Amino acid sequence: MSVDGEGDDAHVADKMTPEQRSANMRAVRSKNTAPELAVRRLIHGLGYRYRLHRKNLPGRPDVVFGPKRKVIFVHGCFWHGHEDARCRGGGRPKSNVAFWDAKLTRNKERDAEREAALIALGWSVLTVWECETVEPLKLKERLVQFLEGRPDGDQSPMQKYRR
Repeated sequence: MSVDGEGDDAHVADKMTPEQRSANMRAVRSKNTAPELAVRRLIHGLGYRYRLHRKNLPGRPDVVFGPKRKVIFVHGCFWHGHEDARCRGGGRPKSNVAFWDAKLTRNKERDAEREAALIALGWSVLTVWECETVEPLKLKERLVQFLEGRPDGDQSPMQKYRR
């Protein structure tokens, strides 16, 4: 038994040294990720112009359409806890479960708080999940619906109740 009361093998799941893990985690970006760039390319190709990561808005949305008062968050399925059964990236790690459950639950709570704050300020919010970027035609249609104000475009749970 280890000092913390867990079995000795509780810490064996990570095959990297702490230095390697630290370097790996440092490489995880929060801006200009591949899914975010894919969404921005689609939006730009549709002829829309936008701002990025406005610091004066809750949560610093990834894409901001100021005059339309619309924002888009592009969420990584793992980091933001995507719970769609079709999504392969939204699962939780099987090791260090307590840590990851707390971390990923807090991320989801923070996302909901920021979305609620934006809605309270009169903004429409769309969340695009990383797994959605693999089907650009469907994503493009969803983006157009959201940006043009069509009823089905906004899949935000908070926005559905606000209408």
